[in-house]
Amino acid sequence: MIEGVKIKQIKKHCDDRGFFTELVRDDEALLEKFGQASLSMSYPGVIKAFHYHEKQDDLWFFPAGNAQVVLYDLRPNSTTTGKTDVYYMGEENQILLLIPKGVAHGYRVLGEKPATILYFTTHSYDAKQPDEKRIPWDDPEIGFDWTTKFR
Repeated sequence: MIEGVKIKQIKKHCDDRGFFTELVRDDEALLEKFGQASLSMSYPGVIKAFHYHEKQDDLWFFPAGNAQVVLYDLRPNSTTTGKTDVYYMGEENQILLLIPKGVAHGYRVLGEKPATILYFTTHSYDAKQPDEKRIPWDDPEIGFDWTTKFR
């Protein structure tokens, strides 16, 4: 696992009415501080990659649909510099994934229905000075193969 990445398993409390779950609490060691919550939807097969932040951490959750999430550690002083991690998140694996600043991240929507991502950041978005550095989805340094492997 890339240094500083954290996973939180989601606990569902189910009954005959449906379910309830807690996502983020202020007494957990996930976000060092709260900045913003955002929601986005992507269509099947879409790849949204890669980008990274210099100041903010991201905390990702996919409440609907499924996604292949790819992380690549760009931090020069990390013990996992140059390492790639892959996570499968969404309806089939409901986890929260903390992505530290300096770790490039992106995702591909899996299956035949859209994926919705709910994410929390440690800083609010600043349109005048966005903390978002972009890297192409097919960057040769990262070298990630986004194709599905039929086994």
